[in-house]
Amino acid sequence: MILKFGMRHGIGGVSGAWAKHPGMPQFRNNDDKIGPAIAGLIGAVAASAALPLLNRVASAQTSPKTKNAVFVHGLFADGSCWSKVIARLQQKGVNCTSVQNPLTSLHEASEAARRAIAAQPGPTVLVGHSFSGMIVTDVGVDPKVTALVYVAARAPDAGEDYTALAKNYPTPPATAGIVFNDDWGQLSEEAFLHDFAGDLPPEEARVLYAVQQPFKKSLTTEKTTNAAWRTKPTFYAVSTQDRTINPDLERFMAKRMGAKTIEIEASHLALISHPDAITNLILEALAV
Repeated sequence: MILKFGMRHGIGGVSGAWAKHPGMPQFRNNDDKIGPAIAGLIGAVAASAALPLLNRVASAQTSPKTKNAVFVHGLFADGSCWSKVIARLQQKGVNCTSVQNPLTSLHEASEAARRAIAAQPGPTVLVGHSFSGMIVTDVGVDPKVTALVYVAARAPDAGEDYTALAKNYPTPPATAGIVFNDDWGQLSEEAFLHDFAGDLPPEEARVLYAVQQPFKKSLTTEKTTNAAWRTKPTFYAVSTQDRTINPDLERFMAKRMGAKTIEIEASHLALISHPDAITNLILEALAV
């Protein structure tokens, strides 16, 4: 199943489409006196029928089955990138931990995530953005992890060469903006604002640019040992305006995993520009 989110969504459009359906009777306010009464009755019955469903959805979101979530971050970022999502989940009673995973090697990043998972008091959902999908894929086999959430993230198979996989798709613009100082890389300010955080206000994007962590060049060529998505419930958020990972590559990985997938009209940083949509997806994973 794929759900798509744009800039504006609401329930009003559903009722409007239903009211204009050719199979539904049309009532004239001036000539048909009974029309408004019947229309009101239909509306009341529909609302009554929908209420139990809405209540069940609200209950599922406010009472997640799993109470813990561990977050890992990708390149050009740090653990604070999850702040908006974490604040929303904490309001739902979810215990959240954002890992300041090092960007030195996949092994060291994965070990940091394992330590965070081990410290959780019970079952845990593991959430990753961008490069850290590699961590989710590798570490998610932990028995304590109940579900995986990928947000515009890498999702390789075990032992797969992600770089080779990505070459099957057009190179995203952000790649040209990576600047290396010896073995350490980061995004230029122009690339960060335009290709990484393009749908954020410039003043907010510049703050994020200032706190990005440099990554070791060899990190981008490492391979995962495991493919946790083969055995764990998996959820994926595709950023349709992504200029850091090709959106069609994201769609391919999500489909290959059989993930519950949503599409968001967002830059690579949907977790910051659309925190409500990402929070709701995580809540679904917590309900598994």
